[in-house]
Amino acid sequence: MKLRLTLLFCLLVCLPGILIAADTPTIKIETENISLIYRVGDNGRLYQHYLGRKLTYESDLNHLPQGTEAYLTHGMEDYFEPAIQILHNDGNPSLLLKYVTHSSSSLEGGVNETIITLQDDKYPVTIKLHYISYDKEDIIKTFTEISHREKKPVILSRYASSMLHLNRAKYFLTEFAGDWAHEANITEQELDFGKKVVDTKLGARANMFVSPFFQLAVDRKAEENSGEVLVGNIGWTGNFQFTFEVDNKNELRIISGINPYASEYQLPANETFRTPDFYFTYSFEGRGQASRNFHDWARRYQLKDGDKTRMTLLNNWEATYFDFNEDKLIGLMDEAVKLGVDMFLLDDGWFANKYPRSGDHQGLGDWDETKDKLPNGVGRLVEEAKKKGIKFGIWIEPEMVNPKSELYEKHKDWVIHLPNRDEYYFRNQMVLDLSNPAVQDHVFGVVDKLMTNYPDIAFFKWDCNSPITNIYSPYLKNKQSHLYIKHVRGLYNVLERVKAKYPNLPMMLCAGGGGRSDYEALKYFTEFWPSDNTDPIERLFIQWGFSQIFPSKTLCAHVTTWNRSASIKFRTDVAMMGKLGFDIKLEDMNGDEQQFCRQAVGHYNQLKPAILEGDLYRLVSPYGSNHTSSMFVDKDKKSAVVFAFDIYPRYGEKLLPVRLQGLDRYKKYRVKEINMMPGSGSSLQGNDQLFSGEYLMTVGLNMFTTQRLHSRVIEIVAQ
Repeated sequence: MKLRLTLLFCLLVCLPGILIAADTPTIKIETENISLIYRVGDNGRLYQHYLGRKLTYESDLNHLPQGTEAYLTHGMEDYFEPAIQILHNDGNPSLLLKYVTHSSSSLEGGVNETIITLQDDKYPVTIKLHYISYDKEDIIKTFTEISHREKKPVILSRYASSMLHLNRAKYFLTEFAGDWAHEANITEQELDFGKKVVDTKLGARANMFVSPFFQLAVDRKAEENSGEVLVGNIGWTGNFQFTFEVDNKNELRIISGINPYASEYQLPANETFRTPDFYFTYSFEGRGQASRNFHDWARRYQLKDGDKTRMTLLNNWEATYFDFNEDKLIGLMDEAVKLGVDMFLLDDGWFANKYPRSGDHQGLGDWDETKDKLPNGVGRLVEEAKKKGIKFGIWIEPEMVNPKSELYEKHKDWVIHLPNRDEYYFRNQMVLDLSNPAVQDHVFGVVDKLMTNYPDIAFFKWDCNSPITNIYSPYLKNKQSHLYIKHVRGLYNVLERVKAKYPNLPMMLCAGGGGRSDYEALKYFTEFWPSDNTDPIERLFIQWGFSQIFPSKTLCAHVTTWNRSASIKFRTDVAMMGKLGFDIKLEDMNGDEQQFCRQAVGHYNQLKPAILEGDLYRLVSPYGSNHTSSMFVDKDKKSAVVFAFDIYPRYGEKLLPVRLQGLDRYKKYRVKEINMMPGSGSSLQGNDQLFSGEYLMTVGLNMFTTQRLHSRVIEIVAQ
């Protein structure tokens, strides 16, 4: 009897704790190596307890501190930047979110989705936080859905895709900023108390000054192969904003989403506002592993045709600019055949008749072939390419218009422009208003008409050269604060239609260089153009920057005449680290240079499995060095290729071996320099000899020289 009473007493004493535990669930979003853990507090609110290395033991979760409220709101007791700000029908600007429920489900291939539902306890507002975790790739995708049942529309002033919290000693932010022809420069700074905001307000070509991704190292500066680094990317082809705020307790909140600048959104009842996706990984082996996480995830889940190869090409732009005709283009196709590339790409200048496209000042928007340039239309070019055994691709810029064009004269109401002010032109052009469904039909029609008339077109280079200026939509009228959002959603509507009707059509995402480089856009494009700057030295830096997030098959890299002081070999070796193309006249090269380019295309095709599908290891950074080197290793570790570049070495500089990475330490590998100029031999120490993977990764290879603008391509094959 005493035992029963004792047990009953213990049960009564423990019951409140049991009820609290039942009412305060723990929610885990996990991959193979990452844990993101939420728990509901006694007050019914959701808190982020933990983000970091995966926790193995369930019992340890009870020891975690409460942490910070997961999706902080405006107007309550928090003193810092909120994730969401809302104005209710009655003028109340506050929101208090309490946990309602959550669900988790397993999708295919190690992908899991968790949805956490929160609601205001006074107003009928619902927030759903979505988390999709990719187990093998250590990537987590998150977005937010906002809805309500108030009588009239509510006003959203802020609407973050993600809010993450960290509590560490120090934080080091790496951002990727620049300008046209100077994209993705890497700079790192320590974050102290206060806010650091990285954002853009350009509307279209939104990434011209800053890229939509970041790296955040904790405790110490980011390193390539060690340390903890959180890397994030926003999937939004428009204005974005990252806010990094260190508070009075040295805790950091990271808020990611659409830039709320000039974008208050009136949300009607029973409609859902879905934010863009935010993707992040947490690496415990530095920047390098974070990059490989993103590369693997993108190829498998996000990138259009991520599992397919890419076509080499010859572009006519630097060979002709706007000055060409049918015969000249067909002659360039013969050069493409000689090079051995897969495709000939016709760039700008093939369209418009009333205002023929003889320069960038007119004709944009009028997508009929210029009759005196192409009397037989694009069809003749497609047929000639087919006869020669190569593919045909074409350039378009369907979202833009020159004021000197028939389209502008007929449909000025389709153009984003202020009704009572002088127009301002960027690159002699303006932006079509994609919030307007009629404009969406027009833009889709540019692709659809070409594909209907010439179904053998194999590739589109889709350009976007202007940010949004003259910011006013004739279509939206009294809802101008919706323009930046509706415009991007209109673009996605067009791209969805293109993808649905032409699912196998590869397209390059171009925006005056790297003005568009986000993973939402890359759902529709197989690759993007990182920069108009094709100087090989500058490209070493630009490609190094973009490689932090994007796999090599997305990075278009062309051999051009920029920087003639660099040899054709150096320029080609740089371009081979991405999706190889040529934008050059063969007649400008001597016989040996032409032969080298043909051989380089052959070598590139041979190396594609490693370069396009393999793991990237950045061995030596061009930042702070006279040399740089990168390495690609195929997934089975049977073959690899190393690129080594001497930029401006100093006289008498001491050269050290470079330790390779990613090989099987127990395998034997043959090391051989390839891609050399005709008649030249290799001076690589150990060339065509066998080494163990252990030796190559522990001792390394002497790959660098003291020769200015010298390059090497080294093939490594398991025996």
